[in-house]
Amino acid sequence: MLRRELFYTIIPQLQHKNAIVITGMRQVGKTTLMRQLAKAWEGKFAWYDFDNPLDYLLFENIDYKVIFEDLQRAAEAKSGEKFLICIDEIQNFPEITKIIKYLIDHYAVKFIVTGSSNYYLRNLFPESLSGRKFLFILHPLSYREYLYFNDRLPKNELQPNTEEVFKNHSPAVVHKRKELFEQYMEYGGFPEVALTNDHETKKLILKNIFASFFEKDIKVFTELKDVRELRDLIILLGSRNGNILDVSRLSSELGINRVKAYSYLEFLEGTFFLRLIPKFTHSIDRSVAGGKKVYFTDTGILNLITKISQGQLLETTVANQLQHYGKLSYFNKRNTAEIDFILNDEIALEVKQKAIEPDLYKLEKLARNLNIHKHYLVSNTPVPLKNIIYPWFF
Repeated sequence: MLRRELFYTIIPQLQHKNAIVITGMRQVGKTTLMRQLAKAWEGKFAWYDFDNPLDYLLFENIDYKVIFEDLQRAAEAKSGEKFLICIDEIQNFPEITKIIKYLIDHYAVKFIVTGSSNYYLRNLFPESLSGRKFLFILHPLSYREYLYFNDRLPKNELQPNTEEVFKNHSPAVVHKRKELFEQYMEYGGFPEVALTNDHETKKLILKNIFASFFEKDIKVFTELKDVRELRDLIILLGSRNGNILDVSRLSSELGINRVKAYSYLEFLEGTFFLRLIPKFTHSIDRSVAGGKKVYFTDTGILNLITKISQGQLLETTVANQLQHYGKLSYFNKRNTAEIDFILNDEIALEVKQKAIEPDLYKLEKLARNLNIHKHYLVSNTPVPLKNIIYPWFF
């Protein structure tokens, strides 16, 4: 099984006592990643899938010492031997967090757990596992991983590399790295999609992933009475992808109040379906959803929902890649001047299908006015200009 970049990030924490919590959108490979980590574990382990109610029967015992003894037997571990417990889809049994805390504090048990939504895990974990967990988010494949999954990139180049992104590359390297980028933009980064060659089958897999989101994630969202409202919101957001959200207009079009609209947006962001990017500001309060730009976290799902321009598709792909490098914001001055992305408050980035020199002058002036000293055009076409970077190296 091919290993994700996150595997190598987690490995050094495998022997630490804290629970490893892996979250992310459905079908991004959390279960596969946990299996790989269990295989890398040097010792005994047991596996539980909480999609199966029988698998959490053991954890319903009110005597935590008995639970420990049952787990020890299941892992076939000897007395005093540290062992690993893997739990898939933890959100299906919220009571488990108290048990995990107790077993971490009193016994030599290591936990790796997965959950399909930060929205649920945020409610599950705030106090019960405070200071006893390492939380990792598994995203759809980065373009580096996509190349690796298609035998175009060696394993030692999987890690995000800022130096490589911002350096000059030879025309031969540029051409080679761009080879699968159009395909990546069209079908996105779900692993099963990436490993499927037939284009019609790719589309069918994406439809199944979208259906699974409604069949499973929404069931846990108990406040949602009418799935059609959320479906209609997703369709409306598809056409607004890459734009600044006007929540009042959005709620008006849906015929719902603003409070409900905000709760739906929180849900979609918490299930990693959307990414909301705040406006660049020197104020510390960036928590309000209104005024944020919205991006779908997978372009394959976005293309399934609506047809957008190639420019919008490119910008969305870049937004999803930049999240591997730090904090993202955007700049917009009363719709008269804008910068697509500002990375870590210090690098201004403007995305173009084919960058031209006037674009560079305009970006340089805007960045200077914001006291941002680094600026680059992200061009989807090779051009002989300075301060050019290419999206295929993110």
